[in-house]
Amino acid sequence: MSKTNSGRFFEDYRIGEVITHAVPRTISGGERALYHALYPARHALYSSDTFAQECGLDAAPIDDLAAFHVVFGKTVPDVSLNAVANLGYGEGRWLKPVWPGDTLRSESTVIGLKQNSNGKSGVVYVRTKGYNQNDEVVLDYVRWVMVRKNRMEAEAPETLIPELKKVVPAEDLVIPEGLDFSRYEFKLAGERHRMGDYAVGEKIDHVDGVTIEEAEHMLATRLWQNTAKVHFDATNREDGKRLIYGGHVISMARALSFNGLANAQMIVGLNAGAHANPCFAGDTVRAWSEVLDTADTDAPGVGAVRLRLVATKGDHQGFALKGEDGKYLSHVLLDLDYWALMPT
Repeated sequence: MSKTNSGRFFEDYRIGEVITHAVPRTISGGERALYHALYPARHALYSSDTFAQECGLDAAPIDDLAAFHVVFGKTVPDVSLNAVANLGYGEGRWLKPVWPGDTLRSESTVIGLKQNSNGKSGVVYVRTKGYNQNDEVVLDYVRWVMVRKNRMEAEAPETLIPELKKVVPAEDLVIPEGLDFSRYEFKLAGERHRMGDYAVGEKIDHVDGVTIEEAEHMLATRLWQNTAKVHFDATNREDGKRLIYGGHVISMARALSFNGLANAQMIVGLNAGAHANPCFAGDTVRAWSEVLDTADTDAPGVGAVRLRLVATKGDHQGFALKGEDGKYLSHVLLDLDYWALMPT
């Protein structure tokens, strides 16, 4: 009997199955340092204990997307080891900050299945929860991924596509306990713009670009313990290229968005997300954002702003997103819809 694991294939999933993912991880300041080394990340709340303390927190939490990557990475051996591509996200909420010293583990429930018409692959929908050492849920989100079949003759499961909310309602967003932006230091944060300075429909060109390097992507993917074969083994794709991990593109675009959205401090909701086209080493990532909505919260001086973050390969061609056929244009890499907390 083989002691190695070749990963799950599409025919191996069952609706309602709960998967406990292996290898909990204790977070340290090392994750923060490596995250800030890999991406031009410099939101003040995640960079400075004293800034975070002035905002009512005990210290600077671990970056929200770093926490996401850790929780996500745990799921890969069981959900997307044999993936063709990670397709999308929805109904995501950050429920508690993650602090150095916290130990994170992940658990996923299969909530949907749909075999593709070619009979060679299918889409698996899972709801993943990340827990800390106190069994508190710190992150909850849905994602769907295209997974290869191993036995082509395997009978297709009954199709079930879960109904997901298009937007996490603002009233369902969880504000970290104690968060208070009434004494917010705009000069230290890097920009003077508060939520009231942004108009719904406004689009922001984040100006800067970063060329993706193979070595940095490989380091990042290993850091988050993402074992998906398409990110490491060039023989897993017909074009002989390693696919850049979608989370790497998300974090790069989020970091680039600092220029224009420096005060969008904490991501608390993930409404939708799509990896529109593949990214490879050598591609230069640029980003732009659109303000979709704003909402008040009960926390002093804290507002919620709903943003569309778009990452593109090279020039973003005047905020162009989709063609007349409704499909993403070939230069669009990422379309992410999220809620962030910002001083009012």
